[in-house]
Amino acid sequence: MHFLMLAQAAPSQSPLVSFLPIVAMLAIFYFILFVPQRRQMKQHQTLLASLQKGDQVVTAGGLIGEVMAIREDQVTLRTGTSTVVVEKVRILRKAGAPAAAK
Repeated sequence: MHFLMLAQAAPSQSPLVSFLPIVAMLAIFYFILFVPQRRQMKQHQTLLASLQKGDQVVTAGGLIGEVMAIREDQVTLRTGTSTVVVEKVRILRKAGAPAAAK
């Protein structure tokens, strides 16, 4: 009986106050996960847009080669004595450039 009187006497919280921790967690996830990923994607797009014939690049498969030709979505690389065509998005970085921090 004493418990019922305490429950009735307690002021009710606003629904906004109860959702505040959830909103705060979503904001933290956004700034920890999505902002750095978006920044990294933008840097990769800048790299792909700046590719020129003669650049040394590293692909996602680990190939290191010199850019011979660039098409809309493909790049022709010379690796040693062979020539390889790779998708443009598979180029990770220019050779000699520092690898991105993980």
